[in-house]
Amino acid sequence: MAADGALPPLAADAAVPPLAADAAGARDLLAAALGVEVWLDEDSYPATLEVPAEEWVQALTTLRDRAGLDYLDWMSAVDHGEDGFHVVAHLAAVGTPGSVTHLLVRTTLSALAPSLPTATGVFRGAAWHERETYEMFGIGFEGHPHLVPLLLPDAFEGHPLRKDFVLAARAAKPWPGAKEPGESGDGAPGRRRMQPPGVPDAAWGPRELPATRPSVADSTAEGPSS
Repeated sequence: MAADGALPPLAADAAVPPLAADAAGARDLLAAALGVEVWLDEDSYPATLEVPAEEWVQALTTLRDRAGLDYLDWMSAVDHGEDGFHVVAHLAAVGTPGSVTHLLVRTTLSALAPSLPTATGVFRGAAWHERETYEMFGIGFEGHPHLVPLLLPDAFEGHPLRKDFVLAARAAKPWPGAKEPGESGDGAPGRRRMQPPGVPDAAWGPRELPATRPSVADSTAEGPSS
């Protein structure tokens, strides 16, 4: 990479590397290049390769240079609670007219202070995706040239796509509908309720709406205040 962070241009006579014949071929290619075990899920679509976090950047580089997957479509994360996070990149080979080959590459991060080296040196377009993943999930990307919020206001606190993020609407009122035994009023015995993601615990206090909340019609009838 050049001193200013720009990737060097390809030589005019640079050969385009052949695409791995299939997902298993891509797995074997990565395993040999990285010297580690690479897990493959062929039942997903696209097929998914999982690599160790410490090999993340090298795995993306190998798939770009040696498997022909030279287009980063998107990158994001999945929160698995106490089990940590998956960071996922969708790669594609678009050089063959009339066909596109897809592959997902993912890695697993700890739930405590999750972080990865930035992939901006491999795919410049990763900069935007890493910024979004950082602000939505709180995952750091070491070496990112400008890791600042992309979509949220500067004063926003928290990471809204984490499962432990408390949603304001659910703090103000209970989750609608009778979803659990004992909530329908038929006298059936209840069981311990499993709260959906975003519902605050009891420390937030009652979540019932005020009983005397005025209706829109009442507010209109009173007219504007002086």
